[in-house]
Amino acid sequence: MKKIIFTDKAPAPIGPYNQAVLVGNTLYTSGQIALNPVTMELVLDDIETETKQVMENMKAVLEAADMTFDNVVKTTIFIMNMGDFARINSVYGSYFDEKTAPARETVQVAGLPKGVNVEISMTAVK
Repeated sequence: MKKIIFTDKAPAPIGPYNQAVLVGNTLYTSGQIALNPVTMELVLDDIETETKQVMENMKAVLEAADMTFDNVVKTTIFIMNMGDFARINSVYGSYFDEKTAPARETVQVAGLPKGVNVEISMTAVK
């Protein structure tokens, strides 16, 4: 049985999807972009600020499922420019303990929703 996870501390979905779905002990999140959950405006000042907003949105979704970044087992990072990888990785890495960090892939893409530079999704297990 699946349980829909929603929090007003992360951006509301802008299409036919949910922030996350919990199935048993496994949480599958939708990708998060740098939308401020209060104003629903994009936070695109620089790639570090954008990535931080994405991670804070993801943190809120995890918390709504009674989880933390410690529960994350897999992430996918979609980026527009592989030249931004080191700066994205620095912010992303600050949310994890390197010894227990999740598996991950990073993929450069041709486009992302709303013209953002980074989108991240996660799978977490309780």
